[in-house]
Amino acid sequence: EVANYIIENIAETSEVYSVSGQWDLLAKFYLKDVSDIGRFICDDLQATPRIRDTFTIDTFNAFSA
Repeated sequence: EVANYIIENIAETSEVYSVSGQWDLLAKFYLKDVSDIGRFICDDLQATPRIRDTFTIDTFNAFSA
């Protein structure tokens, strides 16, 4: 339910996964360089119904073999 909401309502969403452990979902978002990440998290992501908490990790470079 929450994953579908994120996919359908947050345009910056790339992928959403169900995960085990401390968190229920892992979501990837691509923001423009000029985006205010704090505003995105507070105004868009944390405003999502049934989201109680978030853990944010910024990424910079993707590496592959």
